[in-house]
Amino acid sequence: QQIFLRYQQLIKDNLKEISKLITFEQGKTLADAEGDVFRGLQVVEHACSVTSLILGETMPSITKDMDTYTYRLPLGVCAGIAPFNFPAMIPLWMFPMAMVCGNTFLMKPSERVPGALMFLAKLFQDAGAPDGTLNIIHGQHEAVNFICDHPDIRAISFVGSNQAGEYIYERGSRNGKRVQANMGAKNHGVVMPDANKENTLNQLVGAAFGAAGQRCMALSTAILVGEAQKWLPELVDRAKNLRVNAGDQPGADLGPLISPQAKERVCSLIEKGVKEGASLLLDGRNVKVKGYENGNFVGPTILAKVKPNMTCYKEEIFGPVLVVLEADTLDDAIEMVNNNPYGNGTAIFTTNGATARKYSHLVDVGQVGVNVPIPVPLPMFSFTGSRASFRGDTNFYGKQGVQFYTQLKTIISQWKEEDATIAKPAVVMPTMGN
Repeated sequence: QQIFLRYQQLIKDNLKEISKLITFEQGKTLADAEGDVFRGLQVVEHACSVTSLILGETMPSITKDMDTYTYRLPLGVCAGIAPFNFPAMIPLWMFPMAMVCGNTFLMKPSERVPGALMFLAKLFQDAGAPDGTLNIIHGQHEAVNFICDHPDIRAISFVGSNQAGEYIYERGSRNGKRVQANMGAKNHGVVMPDANKENTLNQLVGAAFGAAGQRCMALSTAILVGEAQKWLPELVDRAKNLRVNAGDQPGADLGPLISPQAKERVCSLIEKGVKEGASLLLDGRNVKVKGYENGNFVGPTILAKVKPNMTCYKEEIFGPVLVVLEADTLDDAIEMVNNNPYGNGTAIFTTNGATARKYSHLVDVGQVGVNVPIPVPLPMFSFTGSRASFRGDTNFYGKQGVQFYTQLKTIISQWKEEDATIAKPAVVMPTMGN
């Protein structure tokens, strides 16, 4: 606990430097990179006070002279596999919770953005962590297979694509490991006609295009209900005003995609949407950034008149693309969301409490925002994506994280009353050592 108290202060002291490193490697804006570090820091801060969640349970005198105790113990060696899009936050979701529970940890960063984790690991060492408690492994498929197969690794935490997540969950589970895998998403924002128009449009634009859409909680799909469909031109106007530039440039709202391959895939899905009948209201494929003419940039893009059978709706695009569907009623919108296989996050925008309550209860998604576009819980709660967005039984951080990184041991003891004898009078002050 003392190590993590020192660690959180070191992260605060070096937040700007870590953020610059993230922007240099990953491309996101400096402001977004600072948010990346800060949201991870919150988990470290929570880990400093998590010891009360590790307490076991006791029931004395379950029968004569017999007591039962349950201890929550560490698993041993745990491992984490992180994606490229949050080089600081995702590792900080993993190893602090595991290690404060008493485990050692093996962390594999994305091969595209290893620098931030190496910096964070050095700070952890500076905070006083013993050598060998936090370990870093670099690589791609061989490193992943090593983690999935090694008999000493008891649990695996993963965040990334569905293809990789399904593979790691299946291979790790087959080898007897606990696995928690946060995977892809298609997060819907349902806009009711009674919503606060100005706030809703601004939040839709920020949640859809921030981080260039490269986050599993991006609000990549909007369902406009009834009269809210008339807001579409204003939504397009707001998106047009976003500034695309290198992440370290002042005023940039979104930076590049992670690679040429990512840009090619995003552009291909936009083109496929048009061919399948969607209306391209805003096209960001030909955006040019001065000084970075060959960069991996895609500007904000909006596809309207999208239908559930279109490829641009069925697949996670993972880029700055908002697909827009229309619904006549709230019930129609709920049906659309529930028919989609993903269940990471969703949001409803409304000023009607009954509408918000109905949506929150009936929608089959793990995390719901009411006038909150990206409902990522603070670390005293848990990240609770569901359905095709998650594999495993226990979620990340909070109480769920403690349960994932610990195991229970139950002890039943009997000490017969008649065996309690005192050989001689005790005349000295009792101490813990006697």
